[in-house]
Amino acid sequence: MPVGLQTSVSVGLMDRFNFGISYGGTNILGANKPEMNPYPGVNVKIRVLDESVAAPAVAVGFEWQGRGAYIDDLKRYTSKSPGFYAVASQNYAILGNLSMHGGLNLSTETGDGDKDLNAFFGVEKSMGKDISILAEYDFGLNDNSANAIGRNRGRGYLNLGFRWSWGKGLVLGANIKDILKNQGDITVGNRTIQIEYVGTF
Repeated sequence: MPVGLQTSVSVGLMDRFNFGISYGGTNILGANKPEMNPYPGVNVKIRVLDESVAAPAVAVGFEWQGRGAYIDDLKRYTSKSPGFYAVASQNYAILGNLSMHGGLNLSTETGDGDKDLNAFFGVEKSMGKDISILAEYDFGLNDNSANAIGRNRGRGYLNLGFRWSWGKGLVLGANIKDILKNQGDITVGNRTIQIEYVGTF
């Protein structure tokens, strides 16, 4: 099974604006020749509205980093980059923390001919002080054309995740992606390990 690696750095300027850059590739580990992404991914996010008791926080942004191998013929990643997006999120104090988010996105990866607006939503629930579990569903409306990768079955993408905070900004995570096997037997990126550090300077 191909093993990929992606690194990213994100910097927050002021409370409402942050930007970052990412880069990676597949076949990083193993006998096969590494295949690096054709270009770095960039992301920019602006928080438009702060969360209140009556209304969610709202952010808009752009992310040009897909997941999995880059497919030259279709000019896209195995999992398309979000592109332009708007997302609303709300937090609740229910036996710890419960976070919910939902939004719309318009990917710029349209080499497969699918230019549809997409939708997604997700939840995160804390389990004690240091552990949380996540679930996300991407409708895949922009990834169900006749040129879709593999055997796209129109089921959308269901992803599950686990996060363990070690304190002082270090977070370890594990993810299982495309549980509904929307892309058939494609396995690149279906299981990932994530190491994240958040700090100030």
